[in-house]
Amino acid sequence: MFLALKEIKHEKLRYSLIIAMIVLISYLIFVLTSLALGLANENTEAIDSWNVRSILLNKDSNISLGQSTITNEQADDINLTKKDAYVGSASVVAKSSGHSQISSTYLGLDKNQFIENNLKLSSGHKVRNDKQIVADEKFKDSGYKLGDKVKLDSSSGKFTIVGFTKNAKLNVAPVLYGTLSGWQTLKGMGSTMKASAVVSKNTKVDNSNSNLKTYSINTFIDKLPGYTAQNSTFTFMIAFLMIISLIVIAVFLYILTIQKLPNYAVLRAQGIPANVLVKTTIFQSIILVLAGLIIGTILTVLTALLIPTSVPMNFNFPMLSLVALGLIITSILGAIIPVRTILKVDPVTVIGG
Repeated sequence: MFLALKEIKHEKLRYSLIIAMIVLISYLIFVLTSLALGLANENTEAIDSWNVRSILLNKDSNISLGQSTITNEQADDINLTKKDAYVGSASVVAKSSGHSQISSTYLGLDKNQFIENNLKLSSGHKVRNDKQIVADEKFKDSGYKLGDKVKLDSSSGKFTIVGFTKNAKLNVAPVLYGTLSGWQTLKGMGSTMKASAVVSKNTKVDNSNSNLKTYSINTFIDKLPGYTAQNSTFTFMIAFLMIISLIVIAVFLYILTIQKLPNYAVLRAQGIPANVLVKTTIFQSIILVLAGLIIGTILTVLTALLIPTSVPMNFNFPMLSLVALGLIITSILGAIIPVRTILKVDPVTVIGG
């Protein structure tokens, strides 16, 4: 360890450039990972806030909340418990004078069930009638205020924003929480339809209707449009970046090792064992990567503070810690590659040459 630190201190410029390279690599990986998590989170924020484990949909809906409907007749075959809740879903475009249009998801709720009861507001109050809505804070960020009248698609009448809530997005679209009666009006179905689905904190909804089927919440999320493809794309990007990092770090360490062969030859001639030089190389690699990771983390935090709220970034520290651990392991693997050269260094040949 002492020899590794001594060499880094002596060759400040050379090792500073390597640290800078690691900073850029770690910063890029951290930002990409945070963006990937942010985008994934925006698909499921509303669902995650409900803490549900399963969802009951029409079996012909292709596991799509927007395509599913549960009739009143089918609802009679569902044995609802306190851990179950109806949800009515409709894709809408919210419009208001002086504000930009926002593509949203209207979710109708039953005021006596757990989703409505557990809904946490950042401001305002919960809905009290069919013409009131609680909106995701994206509306607030876009200039909407409490009391604003909002028209949803071509529906008759306007809805009043009476509250704002955080972390309420479904498939990236901000959520508008309303009533099941309001959902029926928006869908133009009258009172013939009960809801789009039943979500449950249990692993299965007690149902005896063959036209309805229970799915795990993970299966439902995987079927959200673009969700799986998006996550797979980011996963491959990050994985390839890690592989590229391994190659780059290994090449730099190999070049450094070759340049230091005369020094290693002198040390070997002085009786220093080869395993000490190998440990020095590995320690140097770990020190350089740790320094780069610390600076990269600081830059990532600063980026998160400065980046606009419209750009989703989610910092999952266990996940980022795994990424950092992966980079450290990558650096160790990169340091092992030139070990063979160190072990075979011949003092007489190198010094004599």
